[in-house]
Amino acid sequence: MNLEVRQTKDGSTTLFVPELNEHYHSVHGALQESLHVFIKMGLEATLERQSSVRLLEVGFGTGLNALLTLQHTLAFGATVQYDTLEKYPLTPEVVAQLQFDKFILNPELLDFFAPLHAAPWEQSIAITPHFTLRKLETDLEAFSPAPDSYDLIYFDAFAPEKQPHLWTDTIFQKMHDCLAPGGTLVTYCAKGSFKRSLKAAGFTVEALPGPPGKREMTRGVKAT
Repeated sequence: MNLEVRQTKDGSTTLFVPELNEHYHSVHGALQESLHVFIKMGLEATLERQSSVRLLEVGFGTGLNALLTLQHTLAFGATVQYDTLEKYPLTPEVVAQLQFDKFILNPELLDFFAPLHAAPWEQSIAITPHFTLRKLETDLEAFSPAPDSYDLIYFDAFAPEKQPHLWTDTIFQKMHDCLAPGGTLVTYCAKGSFKRSLKAAGFTVEALPGPPGKREMTRGVKAT
């Protein structure tokens, strides 16, 4: 897959996929989007009710969400088991071009960027005592998680119009079933058809303020 490194409006980098005409993150700010959608509305909300989180990420991509989640464990002592799916892992050459050191200003955190990408696939690796990473080189359709095995899902797939097969009723039923009671799914997407799929799967749907450049985002909550 051909990829181009692009700078977003907050100074952070993302990747552009010419054949899909799609960016990995918001052009209004990759860092701001990840912090708002996944960390604030997902991780921090989950940590309000528990100190240990079993987390599934759909789309490892540049590793930004994983790095920011690890940062939270360093700062607050939370424990995270981080499972992440990626069908098209980045090459070391592309990872080097992302230049996270230009916008991630915490030197301690940057020490973990390379280990996240270098971690072997299909294995659980303790990156720190409070952050365990398991990268799975697969797509969401082939992934078969056990029921009630996660507390939080970062749903960070490409947009529905780019990858419609990842935004179906069947997919969100799978996401619902693999969450523990009270578990949540967060995503940047706010399309009506997507929200209807969440509701059909049994989620309670919350429309939340979006990151810069986007009016809304979505959080789905599984009943307790």
